[in-house]
Amino acid sequence: MQQSGLRVAPKLKGAARKGVDLTELREVTLTQLNPQSLLPLMVCPSASSIEPAEWASANRELLESKLLAHGGILFRGFGINSPAAFENFASSLCTELFQEYGDLPRESAGGKVYSSTPYPADKAILFHNESSHMHRWPMKIIFCCMQAAERGGETPIVDCRRLYEQLRPETRERFLKKKLMYVRNFTDGLDVSWQGFFQTDNKAAIEAYCREAGIDFEWRPGNGLRTRQICPAIVKHPQSGEMVFFNQIQLHHIGCLDPEVRESLLSLMKEEDLPRNVYYGDGSAIEDSTIAEINELYDKNAVINQWQPGDVVFLNNMLVAHARKPFQGARKIIVALGELVYQKDLQSVAT
Repeated sequence: MQQSGLRVAPKLKGAARKGVDLTELREVTLTQLNPQSLLPLMVCPSASSIEPAEWASANRELLESKLLAHGGILFRGFGINSPAAFENFASSLCTELFQEYGDLPRESAGGKVYSSTPYPADKAILFHNESSHMHRWPMKIIFCCMQAAERGGETPIVDCRRLYEQLRPETRERFLKKKLMYVRNFTDGLDVSWQGFFQTDNKAAIEAYCREAGIDFEWRPGNGLRTRQICPAIVKHPQSGEMVFFNQIQLHHIGCLDPEVRESLLSLMKEEDLPRNVYYGDGSAIEDSTIAEINELYDKNAVINQWQPGDVVFLNNMLVAHARKPFQGARKIIVALGELVYQKDLQSVAT
């Protein structure tokens, strides 16, 4: 059993410490996928007799401590070969899986497993922390590879603690002080519709939801909806107490679009009418130099793993951002999400 380079993150404040039976780990080997990074820890079975869900359930506390230390765990060789097997395994890793999660299409009726984000195969999905542009998000996100693409389709991951540490101090200061304002324009035929995003066509229900979630909204001509939401760019992790760069700047900022897409959109509409954009929380523009700094840090710190069928990647969504590379050929990655965190419950870290 190899455990070089491991570090244990603090437990929840005030939580009772319990002994961990390390003999359970005789059934697996632990290695680091990337020797230069703690992320991710790779866990492989050393015996073919392991029943994945039972083993995960028996070792949940230890796996939780490893997840906090590394940010992510890659389970390889456990024979997870169906959505049902994956849901069973994911339920053993995380007791609270979402049954309704509007951002992703459901994999099967009645289950708690979703298909990955529907997005053109020839385009990359940039780095983001799942739902960090909302008033609540999943603490944990679990991916499983049912079918790897013929070429590409990797899911790069980045340790957001390292991003925070590597940001220039003045950049951190601005983000801590100003936060972020995410602006969405839901317009028929562009990006997701407001009916699809909110999972209803009842305007009164959407207005009530927005008020409850602290989202500023206005109905626009042509059956459109514009929303603005203030969210942090940097947070203190509620379990480890570490500072992390936690947001969706790359997914929303106009400067992160392909140049031809950006030029095409701006030829059709004003910047304030774009499907999505992000500003500092006071509404001022995020500097081009800051966007370049962020992009460089994501690229510098990205860890890329070639998917193998049956791989399961278990991420702490607040510690690790993920992306998706373009791909060719059929690809099927399914997803489970768990443990809701509410922005209002986080300790403020604003200066």
